[in-house]
Amino acid sequence: MNPVVVTSAGMVRGTSRAGIVCFQGIPFAAPPEGPLRFRPPAPPLRWDGIRDAVAFGAAPPQLAPAPGAPAMWRPGDGLDCLTVNVWTPDAGAAGLPVMVWIYGGLWKHGSAGMPHYDATALAGSGVVVVTFNYRVGFEGFGHLPGVPDNRGLLDQVAALEWVRDNIAAFGGDGGNVTVFGQSAGASSAVLLMAAPAARGLFRRAIAQSIPAGARTREEAETVTATIAQAAGVPATWDGLAGLPPEALLALQDTPLRGRTDGFTAFGPVVDDDLVTGQPWTALEAGTGHDVDLVCGFTHEEYRGQGPLPAAGVDLGAVAEALGLGKPAGTAYRRAYPTLTDTDLFTVLLSDALIRMPTTRVARAHAHAGGRTWLYDFTWEGATLGAAHGIDIPFTFGNATSRFATRFLGSPPPPDFGELSGQLRTAWTSFATHGDPGWPRFTLDQQTTRLWNLPPADTAYPLEASRQIWDRTAPA
Repeated sequence: MNPVVVTSAGMVRGTSRAGIVCFQGIPFAAPPEGPLRFRPPAPPLRWDGIRDAVAFGAAPPQLAPAPGAPAMWRPGDGLDCLTVNVWTPDAGAAGLPVMVWIYGGLWKHGSAGMPHYDATALAGSGVVVVTFNYRVGFEGFGHLPGVPDNRGLLDQVAALEWVRDNIAAFGGDGGNVTVFGQSAGASSAVLLMAAPAARGLFRRAIAQSIPAGARTREEAETVTATIAQAAGVPATWDGLAGLPPEALLALQDTPLRGRTDGFTAFGPVVDDDLVTGQPWTALEAGTGHDVDLVCGFTHEEYRGQGPLPAAGVDLGAVAEALGLGKPAGTAYRRAYPTLTDTDLFTVLLSDALIRMPTTRVARAHAHAGGRTWLYDFTWEGATLGAAHGIDIPFTFGNATSRFATRFLGSPPPPDFGELSGQLRTAWTSFATHGDPGWPRFTLDQQTTRLWNLPPADTAYPLEASRQIWDRTAPA
């Protein structure tokens, strides 16, 4: 008999598979449509009887993440996307540690229903795992006058409030919650560490590949104005809420007109409330120091994110475009004398996009007295090396999804299971006891875990890059 659980909005019935009980598509907020569109999340509507929680809810509106990739959302899916999913090893238990996943996707893609986020294997390690949807793109991060910014982050807060209020019914301990996420999800986790609205909702965080990317209010206003002009409507709630989601999606990349505009027009907006700056900014002031933090990066973060240049790339010009100044190109050549210019380009972009932002977060948290652990995921797949996102299959123990195959090949390499098991043990140990199993990162002892087989603990491996960025990078 499939288990039934009572939540604050009504009863739900899940399914059992491989010894794990799964509940899918439980609303944690009302559909953000009609008068609720572009508004903060509202409480979910109650239901009578037992709701079958056996299928993922609709994804938030978005385009396919890449040509040829399956679309997670279609116009007929609508806007009823704010749902959670729970995997529990024992719905009748009490006090199990809880892990809440926040997906990445450039702030414009992502869904908890993506197959590579299936948490059956992870929950098998003795934790309750929650995944959820939050609004992305303009729906979640577009700036509008008179409307709160960062609706996607407010969705995340609402999901964490749902966890606090309901997770005990699934066997979890609402006082022992670890937020974990990758890329935009990692940045979200760090921003929430410092956000007053999320205080007390989780005690630990695992941030896998933290990007920069917070927008100033002025930058966000420019994005909105550009999209509204392309749509031929006023840059107001009335003007843009009258457009169907697919119309906005067709124009979402309109602001990306220059080579240095990046991959997305969206990101958290500095509202001086939920977001005060880049992910490390609030941590530098000590806010969030009481939340334990594991953070890290893959060793070749730029691999798989963009094209590699031909030989003879002008590293000075690349460094200048990144805000470092031309002399930084020469500094990189001196710091890494055995690398080709193409390899140096990968190093420089990996540093700019993820590795230095993550390093700044670790240092800021440690400086403020926070318990901090740092890692570098160096295991290389056959196709893209240690690329951005390769750690996700290892985190969830899923080696055969379309996403995993892109990094691992098919069949997956024979050492996948061993490294995945060790990584999942570290993550669930941290969620349970607050210790991932290697020495803490401090400013005096910058110990860094190298995730490979066998794992190793070493001094911080990117000191040459860090010194270049500390000398020349903008704040």
